[in-house]
Amino acid sequence: MSAPLASGTESRGDLVRQAFWLEWLTIAWMLVEAAVAIWSGYVAHSITLLAFGFDSVIELFSAGVLIWRLTTELRHGQTFSEQAEQRASKIGGALLFALAAYVVASAAWSLWTQRAEEFSMPGLVVALVAIPTMYFLAKRKIALAEQIGSRALRADAVESITCGWLSVMVVLGLTAQYFIGAWWIDSVTSLGIVWFLVKEGREAWAGEECCDSCH
Repeated sequence: MSAPLASGTESRGDLVRQAFWLEWLTIAWMLVEAAVAIWSGYVAHSITLLAFGFDSVIELFSAGVLIWRLTTELRHGQTFSEQAEQRASKIGGALLFALAAYVVASAAWSLWTQRAEEFSMPGLVVALVAIPTMYFLAKRKIALAEQIGSRALRADAVESITCGWLSVMVVLGLTAQYFIGAWWIDSVTSLGIVWFLVKEGREAWAGEECCDSCH
């Protein structure tokens, strides 16, 4: 973490505590999002919803790392080692690459076998709610990251932005599936998610370099 950038009446401790509770809010929502998306995807045999749900699980991991980091600073006045943070980022990146490979393989299999997926109302609802939720979380995380000079928090904000775009893809796919009913829509929209997964995975794997480029 770079030097504190806090200004105005709020101390660095106050800003770190805000970020701490923002990560707990992220975890609370991601638990709901992951559970609903994975369950809905399993029931409807939807690759798009399953990918959306597994991405939420990866974001839970990221939020957990941030809570660890912020708790350490609140308790000891310093962050844990950069090496530990970079290692966690690389694990998250590897998981995202694996998820992207799963989506491509599953979509290819569904297109080859012409396997139809069912429309999922719970999946559509959770994706709709996720769009404004991710916008709020990402905007607030970026503001706090700039104030306290945290590359890790800014990287986590980028993941929230990606999750928001994934939500848009899910909504578009499920809406088209509902009105058109074509068997191939879920497979095609799931492939559209791959770009976001690979992009987010590269940023997580790059670690410090990626986070610095976000400024």
